[in-house]
Amino acid sequence: YFVGTQASDGYRDHDHGYKYTLGGKWFVGGEEDVVKAGLVARAYRQEADEPGFLTADELATARRGSAARNANDGSVRTMQHVASHLDVRLTDTLQLSSKLYYNRYQDDRRVTFTDYVPGNAPRQRRQWDETQTGLLGTLTWRAAAWLTVAGGVNVEQQDNRYRRLRYPYAIPTDFDALPARIQNDDRYAMDNVGAYLQAVIQPTDALRIVPAWRVDRFSGDTHLPGAVSAPLQRYGTIHQPKLSVAYALGRSWRVHANWGRTFQVLTGSTPPAYLTPGQAAFRPSINTGKELGISYTPATGTEARLAVWQQDATDEVANMPATGTTVGLGQTRRRGIDLQFTARLGEHWSLWASHALQQAKVVSAFTAEGRPLAGNDVMATPRYITNLGADYRPDARWRLGMQGRMQGDYFIEETNQHGRYGGFAVLDASAGYAVSERVSLELQVKNLTGRQYAYAWYDTFFWGGNNQPMFSPAP
Repeated sequence: YFVGTQASDGYRDHDHGYKYTLGGKWFVGGEEDVVKAGLVARAYRQEADEPGFLTADELATARRGSAARNANDGSVRTMQHVASHLDVRLTDTLQLSSKLYYNRYQDDRRVTFTDYVPGNAPRQRRQWDETQTGLLGTLTWRAAAWLTVAGGVNVEQQDNRYRRLRYPYAIPTDFDALPARIQNDDRYAMDNVGAYLQAVIQPTDALRIVPAWRVDRFSGDTHLPGAVSAPLQRYGTIHQPKLSVAYALGRSWRVHANWGRTFQVLTGSTPPAYLTPGQAAFRPSINTGKELGISYTPATGTEARLAVWQQDATDEVANMPATGTTVGLGQTRRRGIDLQFTARLGEHWSLWASHALQQAKVVSAFTAEGRPLAGNDVMATPRYITNLGADYRPDARWRLGMQGRMQGDYFIEETNQHGRYGGFAVLDASAGYAVSERVSLELQVKNLTGRQYAYAWYDTFFWGGNNQPMFSPAP
């Protein structure tokens, strides 16, 4: 069982929050039994103020403040999860695992984007009510000491509702008033059926080969105000082959190569995700990735890894959660180098570091006005991400740690003409104490040196044509 509660007073004004969590697991049978069955249940509730986004002038004047327009902004979010598990050992070499699950997600968010007076677009109440019911099944066959084959199927049904209400101008927004407009009152379904087959082949102690193939199909429909109904985009059968090969060069060195395909489909309750009259057809975005890497493990607890990779995506779409819209990115290519290092120094110290260099470029795409975007950076993609830290454990109960986090700037819109934002370099500290096996206490201090940075996005929706960056300062 688990019971948790958290109260927080954020970095900015009007930034309080409360979280409540309850969970439990009940199982009969063990790993050695023929049958193992169980039930898992979790519930979560969050109540939070929202301090809102700031203009550049507001950020410079009072970065920890919250504008008067946002005084009534906030959200209430709940989540429930229930799952039944059943594992059956059919024979000594054949294992069946299954899970039947139910998820429900509800969110009631009140948000004021700007104090732009005309119209009602900047002042919104968004309500989500999403239900997911699904079944997962996996059959694993240990055919030989060098070969394991696994196959699985999944079925998921989503029954979702989404309402978006707009309110007249007021400082702060009066969300108890009658809405000026009901923009969305949608009910939509998105169902998925998938299957996969995978083999783990280890002909020698040094060589490991894992080929796999997965297929997915999607269906569904949406029902919008005005008696508008439409089917989901017709994506067909989406194939995702994968291949992974690893080879050990002695005790300390290992090389690996990965190749595979994943996909992305459109989300939301309205076009372009659904084929309303006049909506063009979209194909799924197919992401083809490849990676070469090497790792070095000179001693237990110490490892260094280096990998180079590339990802090519067709018809990529960026989902914009702040506005509830999508931005077509077209054909893109990402390339990068990842470095990781972990080390244990004696019984008390451990060190780690990671550094990712990446380049994300648009290969072929156009703006709505027909302007080419080829050669531009993919929006919201920093050039590097770095983490490094150290932990000190003087005994079994205490843990003291320091961590540094760094990230490069990124362009905030697809044309790359309005500046780069979002970079930071901060230092955090933490201390933990294990009261018992079940109870622990932890203290975290973020951004010890008080470095100033902010999340940024480019607002082309809520200023009546006076487009500009909007900021959410971070602690």
